[in-house]
Amino acid sequence: MKILIPGRIIVKKFVGLSAFPLTPLFQDQVDESALIGLVKRLRCAGVDSIAVLGSTGSYMYLNRSERARVAQLAVEHAANVPVIVGVGAMRTSQVLEHIDDAVAAGAKGLLLAPVGYQKLGDQEVLDLFRAATEHSDLPVIVYDNPGTTHFTFSNDLYARIAQIPGIASIKIPGVPEDPIKAKEHVDAIRRILPPHVSIGVSGDSSGAAGLIAGCDAWYTAVGGTIPQPMLEITRAAQSGDALRAVEISQSLEPLWSLFSKFGGSLRISAAIAEYFELVEANCLPLPVQGLNSEQREELVKVLGQLGLDEKLGHQANTGK
Repeated sequence: MKILIPGRIIVKKFVGLSAFPLTPLFQDQVDESALIGLVKRLRCAGVDSIAVLGSTGSYMYLNRSERARVAQLAVEHAANVPVIVGVGAMRTSQVLEHIDDAVAAGAKGLLLAPVGYQKLGDQEVLDLFRAATEHSDLPVIVYDNPGTTHFTFSNDLYARIAQIPGIASIKIPGVPEDPIKAKEHVDAIRRILPPHVSIGVSGDSSGAAGLIAGCDAWYTAVGGTIPQPMLEITRAAQSGDALRAVEISQSLEPLWSLFSKFGGSLRISAAIAEYFELVEANCLPLPVQGLNSEQREELVKVLGQLGLDEKLGHQANTGK
């Protein structure tokens, strides 16, 4: 997306559908073959970017060498699809090391969340993003994920961070369900950001609402495993067909409802990937455990009710 500024053109980065794949494990090691398969599926599906080592990618459970290898494999097998690499860590020095590894791998962007054992203050978070952008020329996405980091951004902090050269996008939590309130929420953020900084909605059930409300991107967790429905929603919203986008999202409500019921999108994504044999069983990093047998049965039932069982099963088996 190009934005005309008197005397120059600024390209707004990170728009459309950004899919967040799992980092599957097998016997407590990164399952490289399965990871490559997930990345290739996303590439073939036509997503706009692939974001590895986000929360769905279990980045905080991996050591530096594992994360560096995931970044290398993702870039290698994503071909012409831009790869964003998560670089969040407990210490700024570790963040900078992960940035070095992402740069070496050929990443096109960085995803940074302010994680910490001690509660962080606004100035500490501001300094973190300043250190990251000064360390590398790669564009940075601000990762606002209070459910896992336990840090909540204010609009004022968004505005201050967005003024730092190198900040390219802000990944916001899900928007309000009410369309008017959703648009007011996104508009309020838009007004305080430079024009080149994109807004990306997260929370899979909020994808359609966020895009319709004016978000530039959808950073989707389960879309890293089943991108097709999320692409349909994104393309409908991008073409101005809001009714179609809402219709598709509402049809997926039985799946969305399982997210809160079963502890979030990570476990759902893993269970779907395991069901379609895209990854080995028990692919999550312990102590995180996947769905139990009863929960898996309910998920499979929902996939069947939505017609995703047959459709996605065929795509898994054919590699498309």
